[in-house]
Amino acid sequence: MLIGLISDTHGLLRPEVHEALAGVELILHAGDVCSDTILDELALIAPVRAVYGNCDDPWMPGLSQEFTMELGGLRVHVSHGHEIGRPKPRQIAAAYDADVIVYGHTHIPVVERVGRTLVVNPGSAGPRQAASPVTVARLTIDGGKAEAALVHLLA
Repeated sequence: MLIGLISDTHGLLRPEVHEALAGVELILHAGDVCSDTILDELALIAPVRAVYGNCDDPWMPGLSQEFTMELGGLRVHVSHGHEIGRPKPRQIAAAYDADVIVYGHTHIPVVERVGRTLVVNPGSAGPRQAASPVTVARLTIDGGKAEAALVHLLA
């Protein structure tokens, strides 16, 4: 199973996202969507589940505070991360019981194992900020194991 991970679009969906997430079966957006048109455009690639971030209206259709779902036999949790402050992988792994945790908020891309948990922050896919790269991630779940890879959208 191949899943696209994206966060912190802040109202901008770069055309490169279509190529970076081509072939995914599902897209998980980890918040700071900032425009309902972002979810509509992502849905052209694959079905989308999304959470709201600190810059989103929590009443925006299609956004949850957080969710946990089973994918390929693994528990996958998605939240923005702002509920913990500016979390580091160990902090977010301690906060949620899941095999894979996806979060955003910090704009810092991360793929790290904390114990048995794969923690992924796909980084920021929206407007470029200072030295932060512009990234998304691809999560592969196969045979009860999860691996993730970052995809850089800009050189």
